[in-house]
Amino acid sequence: MELGYHQTDLYVILDVFSRHVVGWMVAHRESAALAKHLIGETCVKQRIARDSLTIHADRGSSMTSKPVAFLLSDLGVTKTHSRPHVSNDNPYSESQFRTLKYRPDFPQRFYTIEEARAFVIAFMDWYNNEHHHSGIALLTPADRQAVLDAAYRAHPERFVKKPPVHPQAPIAVWINKPAAKPDNNTQ
Repeated sequence: MELGYHQTDLYVILDVFSRHVVGWMVAHRESAALAKHLIGETCVKQRIARDSLTIHADRGSSMTSKPVAFLLSDLGVTKTHSRPHVSNDNPYSESQFRTLKYRPDFPQRFYTIEEARAFVIAFMDWYNNEHHHSGIALLTPADRQAVLDAAYRAHPERFVKKPPVHPQAPIAVWINKPAAKPDNNTQ
């Protein structure tokens, strides 16, 4: 994002299963310390249990730094990285950033960091609560089946055979699917 004549960086942590942005930060620069801070705070805020999270990151200096690697290890977070020299290896984050940058109200530049943060606050609220994502059956991360349940409760006569069911969201999503663990019970 362009800030006056200076660059600002937007850090985003996106849950690829629900498409919900769970953490973000606008900063004057990219740094390992800022990435470490955001990841740590987001894991606490989201109550991420140890050994239950995989973070897929680009190969920027922040995400490949020792402070971030040590933090992820301390939190029991598995880390995967984009392929070398491939800038668009994460389709989920690429889609999120494209949605941000192609919004009709996205300015050519932000004149203060506060202006950039205010824009991102409004965008993230819209993205999480109003934007309909094709990857999760055209729902917002905040709604899903609740809409159909309400319609059925209001007018059950409209649904002759059974209550409506929204197309199922995927059970699991991966950027780099982990290798299957060998079954130790086979003889």
